[in-house]
Amino acid sequence: MNATELKRQVAQAALAYVQPGQVLGVGTGSTVDLFIDALAASGVPLAGAVSSSERSTRRLQAAGIPVLEAGEVERRGGSGDGAGERDPRGHMIKGGGAALTREKIVADLADRFVCIADETKCVDVLGAFPLPVEVIPMAAAQLSRRFAAWGGQARLRAGCVTDNGQHILDVTGLRIHDPVAFETEVNQWPGVVTVGVFARHRARVALIATAEGVITRQHD
Repeated sequence: MNATELKRQVAQAALAYVQPGQVLGVGTGSTVDLFIDALAASGVPLAGAVSSSERSTRRLQAAGIPVLEAGEVERRGGSGDGAGERDPRGHMIKGGGAALTREKIVADLADRFVCIADETKCVDVLGAFPLPVEVIPMAAAQLSRRFAAWGGQARLRAGCVTDNGQHILDVTGLRIHDPVAFETEVNQWPGVVTVGVFARHRARVALIATAEGVITRQHD
């Protein structure tokens, strides 16, 4: 089973967590694209969706699913999104699609955050996947030096401007043993918009696609 088939499998499994009539949070990425396709094919009626990116908004609208502004919604039942990496406690690195800030906003509105991913995304310690950090451009050089002091190598993502008009640093060489403390610290650095560690907004449910089928992991 190739990577696309695994993603399609877990996207289909995520439909079990979609309730008719709810407002659904939708992330960004290749797995989420397949989830939106599965959602459209299922015919499950939704009150609408809150989207984390222009990319997902276009796909939702093409599928006939109403897209709501985050300010119109106080709470939602659930949010579905992929991950660059996921550790055994449900902490994640996200932002490969440059939508990490809006993904955190969408996740913060949700009562239940469901991660949909394949088994290659599961790691013991976060850090092998390049850590995306959305930054204000004038701070990029200083932030790169701060990551270097921690043993990380930060590179500006070429040609990338986020939906918020900011830039992305991708940081390699890190081992993130305490994701909550790491997220809290980096988010306070001047010029950081959002760091792509999702520890405070970790997945409560993880659906993991394997060659043997989809495995469900619950996190309190």
